[in-house]
Amino acid sequence: MIDNTLNRRQFLKSSVGVAAVAVAPGILLYGMANGSSEGASAKVRWGMLIDTSHCAEGCNDCVTACNKENGLSGGVAATDSQWIRKIEIKEIAGGRQLSLPMMCQHCENPPCVDVCPTTASFKRADGIVLVDKHRCIGCRYCMMACPYKARSFVHEALHDQNPDVPRGKGTVESCTMCVHRVDQGLQPACADACANKAILFGNLNDPDSEIAKKIRTVASVQVRADLRLNPGVRYQGL
Repeated sequence: MIDNTLNRRQFLKSSVGVAAVAVAPGILLYGMANGSSEGASAKVRWGMLIDTSHCAEGCNDCVTACNKENGLSGGVAATDSQWIRKIEIKEIAGGRQLSLPMMCQHCENPPCVDVCPTTASFKRADGIVLVDKHRCIGCRYCMMACPYKARSFVHEALHDQNPDVPRGKGTVESCTMCVHRVDQGLQPACADACANKAILFGNLNDPDSEIAKKIRTVASVQVRADLRLNPGVRYQGL
């Protein structure tokens, strides 16, 4: 029974603490979401370089890997969560066609974070943009603010979840860059699964990293660079 003298702020704090240990066995979601992992350091900025010339039309290996890794249904209904999708682009003048994956761009200045009324949307020190499920009230302002249409809303109760990727009905979610893998020294599932090696993952802040070296030597672009969001995902050959 709650002590009547306990003020609302104290009660909310204690409630969040209980929720943090009750989401799934061994998962401290609140701590995880707030970047308590040793992997979250401002010295690092995780990013991707996607070579569209190596991204084959009709290939969905990255999408399939994302769905499997994060416990997504992979369905095509409007209410199904989709953290990464393949889009086809055709150049009107020359007729050139491209196929490329589109996901959360993990912006340096994320509009989803700016509009969130509860600070549920946030950016870790290492540049990964996430959603704290305990704080998300399902208002979906972040979905409207995202220029990449990269966020999904969980409409139905979820079952058979990956315990490393806790999710919840009534909350917004998007690509986490497989933060649970990154914090273990692994690369995201999409990059791991791409047989054509179209997705290069690494530390953009490390001048000696493979991704930083390649960005210095090839032409790459950020989608909607005019918005000055400085996405962590770059595209080569776009």
